[in-house]
Amino acid sequence: MKPNSKSLGRKRERAFEGLVCGVDEAGRGPLAGPVVAAAVILPTRLPLSVSSRIDDSKKLKAECREMLHGELLSIAQVGIGMASVEEIDTINILRASLLAMRRAVEALPHLPCLALIDGNQKPPLNIAMELVIGGDGLELSIAAASIMAKVHRDRIMRSLHEAHPHYGWAANAGYATPHHRAAINTHGVTPHHRQSFAPVRQAQLLFDAA
Repeated sequence: MKPNSKSLGRKRERAFEGLVCGVDEAGRGPLAGPVVAAAVILPTRLPLSVSSRIDDSKKLKAECREMLHGELLSIAQVGIGMASVEEIDTINILRASLLAMRRAVEALPHLPCLALIDGNQKPPLNIAMELVIGGDGLELSIAAASIMAKVHRDRIMRSLHEAHPHYGWAANAGYATPHHRAAINTHGVTPHHRQSFAPVRQAQLLFDAA
């Protein structure tokens, strides 16, 4: 039987001398909320009951992500980093995502020797890095990071929803759903909206002109 790509990723990690972390982010596309990154160092012996369920967070149901989030916190080293809406609007979403990744790695209990980065851009880190395009589907540690980042960000958006219920953030996590865009047109934007994103900027202009 041909081993799956995630198994190959774990073998590659174990072959490297020193700690290896996977890094991924959540929230580059939404119109509102921060961008969140996670860095995860998995234990050398990861229980099969956990490894067999880890996958790209987008492929998992919310209940599964929440369960894995708690399990990973108990057995792995996890660092969370964020970049605020203000930072996104100031330096752009790409640089803000890379900044969040750097903060996530710096938040780890131990600095790794190698960071496996999801995507094709390196964050500003002073350690060895390897870019892995589609890494959340290839490397267990990156997939684990995608879960941690997604759950953390979704919790933030559910909390913000309580103060701004019109926008449906508990369900759409700030993405540009029809409901969210209609709410912006009706109620305007909040301090949590990304003013540098064209749909937000255009909606605000229309709301001000109404």
